[in-house]
Amino acid sequence: MATTTPSNRSSEAFALMAILSTLLCTAVAAKESVYEILPKYGLPSGLLPDTVTDYTLDEDGQFVVVLAKPCYIQFDYLVYYETKISGKLSYGSITNLKGIQVQRLFIWFNVDEIRVDLPPSDSIYFQVGIINKKLDVHQFKTVRSCRKSLSCPPFLPRPIQVRDSFTLFLISCLDARFLLFLEH
Repeated sequence: MATTTPSNRSSEAFALMAILSTLLCTAVAAKESVYEILPKYGLPSGLLPDTVTDYTLDEDGQFVVVLAKPCYIQFDYLVYYETKISGKLSYGSITNLKGIQVQRLFIWFNVDEIRVDLPPSDSIYFQVGIINKKLDVHQFKTVRSCRKSLSCPPFLPRPIQVRDSFTLFLISCLDARFLLFLEH
């Protein structure tokens, strides 16, 4: 019969801690980047800027993405990313989206949903209130860096958000009339 001495027990405990530590480090190192996860859900990896510092993704698709700082990126439209972005990820779409706004003229609107066609096409759709905007998906394939500054008047240092659909509808009508006026 083998006897265990205090020295043996501490050696066994140390070995167990070393094994657990190795498993934990391997699990942390194996965490996929958010840019690898988006394509697995049929979405382009360039939907988010290159400043993601952390994220969580629950089994039900609820997610939170953390950026190093607020960020602006110019696509077809100027997009603002807050430091915390959340929503629900499912194949081909992000719903209940919070933390991303798009600029139209001088007004910022919340992006509520992002989706792609299934089967995939060259289009991606952004739901902003009652408006659904179709864009070319190729501009979102590459992960982009944040702009160093926002080139807009100093009285708009960060987005002013329009939250209700009626105001969004009125502004979109005014926007369309303004653009028609500019064309003439």
